[in-house]
Amino acid sequence: MSETNELKRTRDGIIETVKVVLQALVLALVVRTFFYQPFNIPSGSMKSTLLVGDYLFVSKFSYGFSKYSLPYAAIPFSGRIFGSEPERGDVAVFKLPRDNETDYIKRVIGLPGDRIQVKRGVLHINGEAVKLEPLEPYVERDRWGARTRLQAFKETLPNGVTHTILKRDDDGFHNNTQEYVVPAGHYFMMGDNRDNSQDSRWLDLVGYVPAENLIGKAKVIFFSIEEGAIPWAFWAWPWEIRWSRLANLI
Repeated sequence: MSETNELKRTRDGIIETVKVVLQALVLALVVRTFFYQPFNIPSGSMKSTLLVGDYLFVSKFSYGFSKYSLPYAAIPFSGRIFGSEPERGDVAVFKLPRDNETDYIKRVIGLPGDRIQVKRGVLHINGEAVKLEPLEPYVERDRWGARTRLQAFKETLPNGVTHTILKRDDDGFHNNTQEYVVPAGHYFMMGDNRDNSQDSRWLDLVGYVPAENLIGKAKVIFFSIEEGAIPWAFWAWPWEIRWSRLANLI
């Protein structure tokens, strides 16, 4: 009799453990699908705001949902549901319009109807130059340890949002552009590392981003590791984690 009770307790314990695991998996799936999705930064186009090796949570409900923001294009119609407009200055993840599959992260610079132009490296919105204030140069190192100094500026957008941008020089086509007019239902996206960002200035590669391509708004950095480090090599974390970046709001 006692052996039978022991087997029953063991079986009940296994069933309860399986239930807990399944509930946790379902909860994680719901959170990832509808609320917060983790992303990592693969390139330096958003330096110094975001660095290669940053891992962040993106709020998917900030802009509502579309077939591109839910897994496997689950919504079979165009547009967004429970949608809200992004604000100028938001850092947003979106599907690249060219293939509707590749994830990009840039800053929202132009809203529908805006006129956007870059002159001598200075952003102009609706004919007005945005305010730039020089900062201490930004120094970065490549994989071989070579140092590069970039010009850093505090850029203030018309709605008061401020952030740091980096520039190498004021020359070149993408520092002296045509005037872009953002179509209705689209957004103009730019990287903070202005001379190292493939963004809406490249009409044939990125161009204007449709509202339905938005995935969500970048909110917080939850993990950050040095560029080139192996994220799962936990034994090296004390030396390779960028501790000062953890829990930084974006």
